[in-house]
Amino acid sequence: MARMIPPDQDYFPRGRSMARRVHGERSVGLLYGQRALLIGALEPLTYTGTMLSSNAGDHPFTRLARTAKIQETVFLGTRAEADKALAAVHRLHERIKGELHEAAGAHPAGAAYSAFDPELMLWTLAVIADSGRAMYETLTRPLSAEELEALWQDYVRFGELFGMPREVAPPTYPEFRAWFDGKLASPDLHATDHALEMAPLVAFEQPVPRSARGNIAVQNLVIKGTLPPRVREIFGIAWSTRHEAAFQSVAAAHRRARPAFPRRLRRGRNDYFFNVVTEGEKRRGGTPTPHLTGAA
Repeated sequence: MARMIPPDQDYFPRGRSMARRVHGERSVGLLYGQRALLIGALEPLTYTGTMLSSNAGDHPFTRLARTAKIQETVFLGTRAEADKALAAVHRLHERIKGELHEAAGAHPAGAAYSAFDPELMLWTLAVIADSGRAMYETLTRPLSAEELEALWQDYVRFGELFGMPREVAPPTYPEFRAWFDGKLASPDLHATDHALEMAPLVAFEQPVPRSARGNIAVQNLVIKGTLPPRVREIFGIAWSTRHEAAFQSVAAAHRRARPAFPRRLRRGRNDYFFNVVTEGEKRRGGTPTPHLTGAA
């Protein structure tokens, strides 16, 4: 159960929540989801189970945009808005359960999956938490040890709101960091053939108007630059010293320029941009995606 929060208080209050500070940055909201998608796809039980139990692969850009909207609603919205979004997600998650048809990575055929499996919920939370932090520190400023701890505690609360038991989460940020780094180094980290094709497609080829494609190229550079090297290796994402230099230059330029941006451009929800992606996919009649068999 989530910790008791006064009924008249938002889950992540203004001025007191590190998660609200981090996810209130428009640049974080625009980019952390694609990074989380790529890393999250490397747990094949979660990835394949979600694809087998839902229509996630039919309109993947719309799904990513809808997920981003829901998460921003929980982080930045009123408690009433958040509760409505959380109830909708709970109903969706009730349908995500079953068994793998064929082996997927370290998971054998017949392995059970569920959206409410505590360990899988922790993995989903972990990729969100690490991606929010990575984007904020890259594009805004480094976080102190105290801020990292406060941010992690907010993320644990976020996980609880979606039904994750608190006791499954590492209790402190250093313990989370050690656990997550261990997961990233594990031989169990694996991309199925479907994930190898689908995850980079959704992360890097968003259906935006021609005028916005230059922005997407810069965004993709930032996403790739913040990925752990092993994740880039698994997905075959080319990364050279030239790429690294360009990434560092873009990140530094954004950090320098950010204070001059009007507040409305720096902070707020990204519904407009998510709607652009959704409408772009709708105009082209969906997104051709690879066939999913449940196999590795």
